[in-house]
Amino acid sequence: MFDPLTLQLSADPLILNALKEDITSEDVTTNSVMPHPQQGEASLICKQDGIICGLQIFERVFYLLDPHTEADFYVTDGDAVHNGQLIATIRGDIRILLGGERTALNYLQRMSGIATYTHSIASLLEGTGIRLLDTRKTSPNNRIFEKYAVRTGGGNNHRYNLSDGVLLKDNHISVAGGVRNAIRMARDYAPFVRRIEVEAESAGMVREALEAGADIIMLDNMSYEQMKESIELIAGQAEIEISGNVTAENISKLKDLGVNYISCGALTHSAPIMDLSLKNLHAVQEADA
Repeated sequence: MFDPLTLQLSADPLILNALKEDITSEDVTTNSVMPHPQQGEASLICKQDGIICGLQIFERVFYLLDPHTEADFYVTDGDAVHNGQLIATIRGDIRILLGGERTALNYLQRMSGIATYTHSIASLLEGTGIRLLDTRKTSPNNRIFEKYAVRTGGGNNHRYNLSDGVLLKDNHISVAGGVRNAIRMARDYAPFVRRIEVEAESAGMVREALEAGADIIMLDNMSYEQMKESIELIAGQAEIEISGNVTAENISKLKDLGVNYISCGALTHSAPIMDLSLKNLHAVQEADA
């Protein structure tokens, strides 16, 4: 769950921008058929099995449009849900429910899809001690929601953004003049509390990273045999992350290599949405709402 400060300072402005994208001046269709306030109620229905995530954000969309909107949830984030299940009942001004419906569902469907896909991959690593990590391959302006969804699905967050940690990738290494120089320069510049991670694409780069004192070595887009060779070289001198085209289809082959982390960009860039729907909208009397 998002804490109140994070919700108000970080999430609310993004949600409001999403609403402004969908309603530039007015909801013409709703105003045509519902010109006056009228209390109503609708049901949030799950249309496929998965892991629900984003209920707080779903509710927040309507709250920002009208704080008198109320939602009763019958599940919590991280719960397994099933096709046909009633997830929530939401009550409020029908005009608000119609105006916020698409934006609220977009967040909930996207976040639930990421949580579901993450859960499917994390379950393949159960009992191994390997931590499944996400990446920065997120949708612009949706990182806060997508990384939360990864955690809800049983994954872990890698650095949140470029200010969050030192990760020397191929282009950093090129402009620094090599692995050793890049690590030395990072040690000189970065705060002492920052660990230094280096991306390596060959056994030679792994050796350089070890000699320069890297804390974490990322084996990036290596073949299985290259990874085995590199892990033998590292021999516990640094933590190890595997990265590069990791999917549910190939992760099982990686889990016995004895690494600390496996990062997977697909958690956020390739997860399909979960199908959810707001149905059965109807008017209710004020006393019934």
